[in-house]
Amino acid sequence: MAATPDTLYLKIDRNIVVQDRQVHLQDIAKMECTDAAALRQLKQKKIYSFQEKDTPHKKKQQIQVFSILSIIQQIHEDYPQLEVQNMGETDFVVECNAGIQENKWLDTVKTIVLCIIIFFGAAFTIMTFNNDVGVGEVFQQLYQQVTGTQSNGVTEIEVFYALGMPIGIIVFYNHIGKKKVTHDPTPIQVEMRKYEQDVDNTFVENAEREGNSIDVD
Repeated sequence: MAATPDTLYLKIDRNIVVQDRQVHLQDIAKMECTDAAALRQLKQKKIYSFQEKDTPHKKKQQIQVFSILSIIQQIHEDYPQLEVQNMGETDFVVECNAGIQENKWLDTVKTIVLCIIIFFGAAFTIMTFNNDVGVGEVFQQLYQQVTGTQSNGVTEIEVFYALGMPIGIIVFYNHIGKKKVTHDPTPIQVEMRKYEQDVDNTFVENAEREGNSIDVD
């Protein structure tokens, strides 16, 4: 009776960020195998080397698209009898940040400028919306109908409206600084994940069309 071949379970996410130009299998994949010795060897297997194309004074992020078939092919070069079960993505993106240094001062300035733009943009949007739908006139009519007196423009309705708006925004976005109101992901986090998925899909599709994806022949 023939022996059952060993099985390697391989899981790779859609997008992986590495900090070294020499990319090993353990840097991009989670693995489990019935052959412990083979698993140790495969974790150290180098699958790709990013070339240093940047100038000494300017480092740029490098991106490469891979097909899972190319990874399986490299595994079979060392272990041809090993059965590989892919539990992750069929195509994935590897981003190399080797040598890139974060400029915290510049990031802080960008954050401040972005907050100012968002603040005044949101304020302008709210004011134009209120003006378009005539919120002020509605409040005046409502106040007169309820109290029987003429509104002077600043009443309990305007005050509670002004207080309720930021409270509603905080509850909706589920975010106060670094703290969240609930454990659910915020709408911004959800939209950012959708955006990241769209970006990764575009990278994969463009690489396949341009023939820059690393795949089997």
